[in-house]
Amino acid sequence: MPMTDPLGDMLTRIRNGQQARKDSILTPASKLRANVLDVLQREGYIRGYSEEQVAGQNGLRIELKYFEGEPAIRHLARVSKPGRRVYSASRELPRVRNGLGMTIVSTPRGVLSDAEARDQNVGGEVLAEVF
Repeated sequence: MPMTDPLGDMLTRIRNGQQARKDSILTPASKLRANVLDVLQREGYIRGYSEEQVAGQNGLRIELKYFEGEPAIRHLARVSKPGRRVYSASRELPRVRNGLGMTIVSTPRGVLSDAEARDQNVGGEVLAEVF
């Protein structure tokens, strides 16, 4: 059966992996997933990721990050879903926890954090929120 929300699946795998205190998790690869992981790595929410071949298919190995035994990501939620897309202008991008968290935005200039999108004055689809 085809997956309807691959990005939501990856975010759920990250949440489940951190709840189970895993060092790393594996998810199928795609350009969108890799771009979202780039943003999470730049902002310090994961240690990193790498591409792997698993059973003849490309996969992404995500290295999870912990701080003093607690997961670096306390909350990770999908905002724009296949049934309800959420778009926002650069000035109206939502602030997560009054700036302590971030939103991940898919813009014409690529996948960016909300701060980067505001700096570049571009809006787009609000993919996820993290804190």
